[in-house]
Amino acid sequence: MKRAAKWAAWALAVPATLITLFLLAAWIGSAIPRNPDWIEPDRGVEIMIETNGVHTAIVMPLVSPMKDWRSDFPTHDLRDPYRPYTHVSVSWGEREVFLNTPTWGDITLSTIAGAVVGGDSLLHVAHYVRPAPGEDLRPLLITEAQYAKLVTTIERQVVTSQGRETYPGYFGNDVFYDAPGTYHIGNTCNQWTSDVLAAAGIRTGLWTPLAGGVMRWVPADR
Repeated sequence: MKRAAKWAAWALAVPATLITLFLLAAWIGSAIPRNPDWIEPDRGVEIMIETNGVHTAIVMPLVSPMKDWRSDFPTHDLRDPYRPYTHVSVSWGEREVFLNTPTWGDITLSTIAGAVVGGDSLLHVAHYVRPAPGEDLRPLLITEAQYAKLVTTIERQVVTSQGRETYPGYFGNDVFYDAPGTYHIGNTCNQWTSDVLAAAGIRTGLWTPLAGGVMRWVPADR
């Protein structure tokens, strides 16, 4: 009995220790800034950083003088294509999690384990009509040059319409597309968001596997 109790204690202690180390590393990594000297400009292009507490996305004007996202993400791919959409939300994530977990209750240990070890990726694209800023949808003003870099970085993740599969989204205004890259614990959906922002020269955390690590660099009150 003592030996069984010892093994049970080890079985609980090891994953608890690994989780603690991961959370500590995530906290430290997200606190280290990239582009630390970046300052939000007085004028430019307004984007938004979106979160549901677990996942983050970048929200941009659907059409602007610099980019018309309808050429990459046509509204006819949506189940509800005829609304007067003004913005597009783009994020990257693990295929099985995206497609098979429409609610948090659908997440299983096998799904989580597969994502941690490594899985194929998809882009999640949602279209919005005049989204209202809030705690979970925070505006961020960037220069036109920074927006151009951000657009270029996201465009590299877009597979051409001739070579990609399209998958129905959760609602009438969203859709999934094939995307390059492998999802794993070191390269999460939230890391993708911060990497895109960093490539555009915007201040963000170094390693942000969790949504909070991204949002800590986006002021909630402006």
